[in-house]
Amino acid sequence: MNKYLSVLKRTRMFAGVRDEEIASMLACLGARLYTCKKGEYVLRQGEGLGDILILVEGKLHIQREDYWGNRSILGQIAEGEMFGEAYVAPESGVLLNDVIAVEDSAVMFFDVKKIMTACSCACRFHALVVQNLFFAISEKNRQLVRKLGHMSRRSTREKLLSYLSEEAGKHNSASFTIPFNRQQLADFLSVDRSAMSKELCKMRDEGLLCFEKNRFKLL
Repeated sequence: MNKYLSVLKRTRMFAGVRDEEIASMLACLGARLYTCKKGEYVLRQGEGLGDILILVEGKLHIQREDYWGNRSILGQIAEGEMFGEAYVAPESGVLLNDVIAVEDSAVMFFDVKKIMTACSCACRFHALVVQNLFFAISEKNRQLVRKLGHMSRRSTREKLLSYLSEEAGKHNSASFTIPFNRQQLADFLSVDRSAMSKELCKMRDEGLLCFEKNRFKLL
């Protein structure tokens, strides 16, 4: 697990904690490493969860399928991001979504009870990790609010404009690369792929934007 110390140091959860301190805290926090191949499930709908997870390598999607197999991508997890925190409270219930690897990945599990309880060795950075965890959860809530902003738009065009405008602001540039292919973007915005592709072409013809695969430029 020590090979991922540099990734953990960049996470919000371990902000301000030195490498050597993180290494000594892994056992204290009940850290466990899980590796998976592309297409494998990290978490499945209906499971219980008592851990907070950090992706230390690869890329994951949070998704849901209905009874007929229609898939919606609810979010993407990039290297260094935390997930699973919404289900660790005693009354949270089982997982409502699947988490699946879209490339070979490695995930670190942290026992939430050990995070929230002061360890016997009283490591001096434990309180800082708890504080960081609180701030990280706040940021995840803001991300959810932003996605709901896209989803609340009525038309496919409005959803696309909302999402692409946010990505331009995030990159501080009119040119940017999004983390989704066409089908993944359609699933993320909960729109029909063919209708979305037609709308993108219309917007290109109208001079609103240009694109090549997942590279966009707003005009």
